[in-house]
Amino acid sequence: MVTPTPADPSLVVLHRWTDLNPSESGLADYHDPFGTARTWEYARWTGEERAIGFSATELVPSWTASTPPGTWLEVALQARTVSGDLTKWYVMGRWAESDHDVHRTSLPGQGDEDGDVAVDTYVATTPVVAYRLRFTLYGTGARVHRAGVMASAVPSLPAVPVSPPGEARGIELDVPRRSQKVHAGHFPEWDGGGENWCAPASMSMVLAYWGRGPQPDDLSWVTPGDPCPAVDHAARDMYDHSYQGTGNWPFGVAYVGRYGLEGFVTRLRSLTELERLVHAGIPVATSQSFRDHELPGSGYSTGGHIMVVIGFTADGDVIANDPAAPDDDTVRRVYPRTAFENVWLRRSGSGGIVHIVHPPGFVLPPSDGNW
Repeated sequence: MVTPTPADPSLVVLHRWTDLNPSESGLADYHDPFGTARTWEYARWTGEERAIGFSATELVPSWTASTPPGTWLEVALQARTVSGDLTKWYVMGRWAESDHDVHRTSLPGQGDEDGDVAVDTYVATTPVVAYRLRFTLYGTGARVHRAGVMASAVPSLPAVPVSPPGEARGIELDVPRRSQKVHAGHFPEWDGGGENWCAPASMSMVLAYWGRGPQPDDLSWVTPGDPCPAVDHAARDMYDHSYQGTGNWPFGVAYVGRYGLEGFVTRLRSLTELERLVHAGIPVATSQSFRDHELPGSGYSTGGHIMVVIGFTADGDVIANDPAAPDDDTVRRVYPRTAFENVWLRRSGSGGIVHIVHPPGFVLPPSDGNW
């Protein structure tokens, strides 16, 4: 049982799997709500029940996979409540690398007395103590390389205590700067750029940092003269057709996984933990919401926004590539440590949600169970 402390306000655990081997197969009908009906061959992997170690209120899966043309996958969760009962299976996403065979989508309208799915997160009405994960691969040739589930219980605190600056003071990673705003009005069928493409711009920056991403032939469909076709590509291939946006957390990890990277969604408990990752050379995509006065230097308000933390000043303030900047030259921002930590960690923000992405074989620094 993990016990929270003032410096450790969240209960978080991340479980991970590698190279999932299906043990069940058959045929199934699927009517794509944004396309057509078809009968598919499928193969299914169902994991063993995993104990969480505390009473969790949220579960978020993430994965990296290959879905060549003619294939796609569905990920589902089943949980065990504190009373010992099993929930039904909840569909946590239907995903494919492209939108040629099926439309990538979350699945609304699954709520019952046990809980509900909010786009990419299982939100428990009755806290849960264990769960099972299931992948169903449709077509021939799909493969799940890695999968993870982050289970958490984030307490409601009036304010988040600031952590002392740590080992990443004075470190700044050389992450390319990409603005979402220069894409205003681009491709309305994928949420129209501008205000809405923080996630594609952020994941594109992370890919470029690791020297990965789409090749010129992959970008031939982008409008000539586009300021950064790689961001448009990410938006198209991260777009959730039900949510009608590009901010689905697991879809962002799955997108970068196409290019040989490993990754997962988890929660961090403090900037001290985030500093361990930056010190190891890993830029971290964070999710937060705030009013403009709550994050000095931002100049805007947001109900949910992703940016990339790339370093820390000598005083411990946060250096971020913030795609909400009007152009690439102004993407780099320095945000006060206390303000950033509060709007990122508080429950009304994201409770410390991050995307952690790295090349295979990269050794992560030690953690307390959340990566």
